[in-house]
Amino acid sequence: MQKMGFLGLGIMGLPMARNLMRTGCELRVWNRTPGKCEPLATAGAVVCDDPAEVCAASDITFAMLADPKAARAVFTGAVAGLGRGHDYVDMSTVDPGTSRELAAAAAKQEARFLEAPVSGSQKPAMDGTLVIMAAGDRSLYEDAAGALDAMGKKAVFLGEVGNAARMKLVVNMIMGGMMTAFGEGLALAGRGGLDREVLLEVLAAGALANPMFAVKGPAVLRGEFVPAFPLKHMQKDLRLALQTGDELAQPLPTAAAANAAFIAARQAGLGDLDFSAVCRIFTGS
Repeated sequence: MQKMGFLGLGIMGLPMARNLMRTGCELRVWNRTPGKCEPLATAGAVVCDDPAEVCAASDITFAMLADPKAARAVFTGAVAGLGRGHDYVDMSTVDPGTSRELAAAAAKQEARFLEAPVSGSQKPAMDGTLVIMAAGDRSLYEDAAGALDAMGKKAVFLGEVGNAARMKLVVNMIMGGMMTAFGEGLALAGRGGLDREVLLEVLAAGALANPMFAVKGPAVLRGEFVPAFPLKHMQKDLRLALQTGDELAQPLPTAAAANAAFIAARQAGLGDLDFSAVCRIFTGS
C-alpha cells in the first residue's frame, strides 16, 4: 500500500485529498487549521502535527496552498521530512521562480520534486475532473500517475520545473479576462434594456459557448457568489501573470485591465466571494 501525504485542506485541497484516499492509499494529512482535518480523519486518514511529520511518513506528499507565500512557508516546515523515497508534489498556483526555489531545496534533500498546478475549481476538485499541468522530475510524475488520475481527468507533462506554473498562469489569465469581459457585456446589455437571461441563451448557442459562462452566468444574474474559486486568488494569479509578462518582455494590456477590475473588486470587499463577483464592479448588483 502506498503511503501518501496531503498538506493544505482548503476549498480545493480537501476534496482532492478525499479523492486521493479512494485509491486505497494510507493517507497522512496536515492543515494550519487542524479542524479542517476532521472529515478526513473520520474517513481513516492520520492527522499529523506538522508538515515534516507528513513527509517523513509518506512516499509522496502533495501540497495545495493558496499562494507563493503559503507554499514557501509550508514547504519550509516540510523539507526536514523529505529525502530519498519521500518526495514532494506542489499543486499550488505559484510563479515559476517559487517552483524552481522549492525544487532546488528538495534536491538538496535528495528528494524528487514535481510542480502540478490544476485548472478547475471546487466542483471539478470534488468530481476528480481537474486538469493537471505537471513539470519537474519525470519519474515522479510516472510514480504519481495513479494519484493524479484520482484527482484529475487529464494530466500533461511539460518538462522542466517552471513550465507548469507558467502554463497555469496563462490559463487563469485568460479566464480572468473572460470573466471581466462577461461582466462588461452583462452591464451593457442591462443598460441597453436587453434581457440578460436572453443574452445567456445567445452566448450558449454560438461560438462563445463555454462551461464557465454556462455555470457562472445564471448565478451572477441571481447575485449568488458562493466561492468555488475565491476572487482574491484570481487577482493573485493575474498579478503573477503580469509579473511573468514583465520578466519575458511580453505586453499584456488586456490582462492588466482585468487585474485592475479584480483589484477594484477586492477593494469593494468582494475578495472572499467567487471570482465571478468581479461582474458586480460593472453591473452594480
